[in-house]
Amino acid sequence: MYRWLHPRAFWWTDPQNRGKLGLRLRSKIFVAYAVVIAILAGVSTLSLSAVDRLVSANREMTTRAIPALSLTASNREAIPRLLALEARATALREPRYATAWTSLAAEIAEDFQRLGAYALSEAEALRLREARAAFEDYRRIVAEEHGLLRSRDRTQAVRLTETARARAEQVQENLDGLMAATRARVLAAHAEAARLEARTWSTVLIALGVAVGLALLGTAIIAGRITRSLDRLSSATAEIAANEFHEPVAIEGRDEIAALARAFNSMASRLREVEEEKQGFFAALSHELRSPLTSIRGAVDLLHGGTPGPLTQRQDRLTDIIGQSSERLLRLVNQILEVSRFRAGLVQLERKPLDLADLVRRVVEELHPQAEQAGVDVERERYGFSFAYVGDEERLYHLVLNLGTNAIRFTPRGGRVVVRIIDAGPEFELHVEDTGVGIPAEAMSTIFEPYRQAHQQRGGSGLGLAIVQAVANAHGGRVTVESRDGKGSRFTVLLPRATEAER
Repeated sequence: MYRWLHPRAFWWTDPQNRGKLGLRLRSKIFVAYAVVIAILAGVSTLSLSAVDRLVSANREMTTRAIPALSLTASNREAIPRLLALEARATALREPRYATAWTSLAAEIAEDFQRLGAYALSEAEALRLREARAAFEDYRRIVAEEHGLLRSRDRTQAVRLTETARARAEQVQENLDGLMAATRARVLAAHAEAARLEARTWSTVLIALGVAVGLALLGTAIIAGRITRSLDRLSSATAEIAANEFHEPVAIEGRDEIAALARAFNSMASRLREVEEEKQGFFAALSHELRSPLTSIRGAVDLLHGGTPGPLTQRQDRLTDIIGQSSERLLRLVNQILEVSRFRAGLVQLERKPLDLADLVRRVVEELHPQAEQAGVDVERERYGFSFAYVGDEERLYHLVLNLGTNAIRFTPRGGRVVVRIIDAGPEFELHVEDTGVGIPAEAMSTIFEPYRQAHQQRGGSGLGLAIVQAVANAHGGRVTVESRDGKGSRFTVLLPRATEAER
C-alpha cells in the first residue's frame, strides 16, 4: 500500500530540506537559551555592581575611618602623658624628662600629619586643623619653658606652664570632637553598608526571581508550542492506527514541526484515498463475484436434484466439492460486502421486537452439529427474566453465530463453549466463552480490524469479528474481549436495553 504514496508526501525526509528547516528550529532553541543566558548575565552584572558598592562602603570603614579613629584616640591618650612629662621637667629640672617630652611630641606631630592623609569629612578636617594648631602652640610654649629652664629662669618657666596646659586642654577638646566626628562617620558608613546589603539582597533576589520567571515562561512557551504540535501528531497517528482519522492536523508556524504536520496531512489524505480505493475495489469485486457464484450454486443444486439427469458417484462427489467451495466463496463475498456497507454507513437496521434469550437458543441449536463434529460441548446459560429487545434480528443472529463458530473452531476436542445471556439492568450482556487456545497478547489490539487474524494458520477471512463489532456498534452497543493465551477467551457484547430514539 505504501508504494502508492506520492514521493512528495515525504519531501521533508530529504537531508537537504531537513537541514534548511533545522535552522529555524535551532534558531528558536538558540534564542530561548540566549534569552535565559542574557537574563542571568544581567542578574550577575547587577549583583556584582551591588557587591562592589557594598565592598566600597566596607573599604571606606576599614581603610580610612577606623585607622583615623585609632590615631585620634592614640593622640588623645598621649596628651596626658605629655603634660606629666612637662610637669616633671619643670619641677625636677631633669633633662631626661624634657628629652622624653620632645620625643613623644614628635610622634604625636607625625600622627597628626598621618591623620591629614585620610579622607576626612568637613567636620573632622576642621577639628583636625584646630587640634594641630593648638598642639603647635603647645609645643612652642613648652619649648620656651625648656629654654627658660636651661637658662635657670624657673619662675618665668612656671608662669608659662598654665598657658601650656590651656593649649593642651584645647588639643584634647579638639581631639574629642575629632573622635566624635569620626565615630559619626563610621556609624554613617556602617548604616550605609547595612542599607546597601539589604538593598543588594532585595535587588538580587527580585532580579533572580524575574529572570527565572522569564526563563521558565520562555521555555514553557517554546516547549508548549513544540509538545502541543507533537501531541496533535501523536493523537492523529493513533487515530490513523485505529482507522478513525478524519480531520487534518492544524498547522501553526513554518518550522520543521509545521512541515512535518503538512507532510503528515498529505500522507493521511493519501492513505485515506488508498483505503477508499481499496474498499471500493473489494466492494466492486465482491459485487461482481456474487452473481456468478450464485449461478454456480444454483447450477450445483440443479445437478444434485437430477434435473439434467442422474449423476455418477464421482460426479456427485465433485459437485459437492464445487457446491461447498462456491458456498464458502459466496459467504466470503457477502462478508466483504457487509463490512464495506457498515464502514460506508450504508447499513439500515431492520429493527423489530425480539426475544434475545430465544435468539440465543436458536443459535446454540444450530451450533450443536458443528460442535459435535469438533468434539466440543456447547452450553447455554440465561440469567434474568425479561429479554425483550428491539433490534435487527437477522444481524444479531449472525453476530452470535459468528462468535459461537469462532469459539468452536479455536477450542480443542474435549473443550467447552458457553453462550450466556444476562439481564444487567440498563443493558443486556451476551457472553461467548470458550476454553480454547486464546488470543496472543500482541493480537488483542487488532482483533476487531478487518482482514486481521490472531491465528492465521487456522484459516478464515478475518472479517467475522469486524462484522460482530460493526453490528454491535450499529445497535448502540459495544464488544469487549478477555483472553489468556492457551487458556481461552470470552467475548462480551453489551447491548443497551433501549436506544435514545425508542426512549
